[in-house]
Amino acid sequence: MNYLEIKRRFLLHISLICLIALVIVPTTAFSGTVIKMSYNGPPSLKDNAVHVFATTLKKIVEKETAGEISIKLFPNSQLGTEAQRMEQVMHGPMINVASFAGMQTVFPQMFATNTPFMFNSYKAAHLFFDNSSFMSKAKKELHSLTGIQMLAVIEDGGFLDFTSNKLIKSPNDFKGLKFRAMDASQVAMYEAFGASGVPIPWTEVYLALKTGVADGQMNPPTYIIIGSLYGVQKYLTVANVQYSDQFLLINGSLLDSLSKKDQKILHSAVNQANMDTREFVESQVTKRIKFLESKGMIVYTPNAQEIAAFRKLAIPAYTNWLRDKVNQKWIDLALKDAKKANKEAK
Repeated sequence: MNYLEIKRRFLLHISLICLIALVIVPTTAFSGTVIKMSYNGPPSLKDNAVHVFATTLKKIVEKETAGEISIKLFPNSQLGTEAQRMEQVMHGPMINVASFAGMQTVFPQMFATNTPFMFNSYKAAHLFFDNSSFMSKAKKELHSLTGIQMLAVIEDGGFLDFTSNKLIKSPNDFKGLKFRAMDASQVAMYEAFGASGVPIPWTEVYLALKTGVADGQMNPPTYIIIGSLYGVQKYLTVANVQYSDQFLLINGSLLDSLSKKDQKILHSAVNQANMDTREFVESQVTKRIKFLESKGMIVYTPNAQEIAAFRKLAIPAYTNWLRDKVNQKWIDLALKDAKKANKEAK
């Protein structure tokens, strides 16, 4: 063997040793459990309620377990699309915060909780998602079908409101307009109002509104601010159309692998982080509406009669759309439990 061949083999041997060291050292240096947590939106404590939740959860869990459990955050969908992350949490040891876009492929039954004008208040939504028979049944069914455990429903930005360049006071004001739709359910609702729904990705909404591809859209005030939509929309109709939320999911095998003590710590941390996030979101709503007013938007709050007119058209349109995808029993149970929650919240 000549000198050059000996040198080549020596360098290759050294490279392999270095590579193995990079893989092994992090796992041997830390004997605890590292859990990946993925979610949408930027790592901003000011604008992203899910990031507020994630950072609070991480802080509590790591403190209460003395660092034996560490949560590594992956905001901005760093680990993939909604569909990809659902596959990951089904088959790997991680936590995922999924929107309806993530839930639709594995558990469309959850769309029954997104019926327009379903909740009259934040308190009613909290009662429903924390204690209802629908949620108890949904969690068991989700686990049975996918192996995923749903730990909580996270409040994300408040209720959704309409924006447009025409004052929207009732369904009649939608006639002839084009509204940006997030999904097919919103298309169905807009069509019931006499408008057309135009599916447009969030990243293209500002330009679509500016160029007239769409006349209006629907989002919580926080997203209207994040997207600078006040620059291309004149009116904000505070109709509280749908409760904005996302779903905290954990791989079932991962949860079962934790000690009873650590499971208790995790559940307690989830509850505390959820309460803190709700307080944060709800404390910001009035401030954000005032901010939008300061940017020139005209704010209108529909009266009870106008909301009733919206409900009369929106709920049947939405449930008719959903009936093709899930059993009617899920829809009936969700509406029944929501009615009960609204009554208890008064």
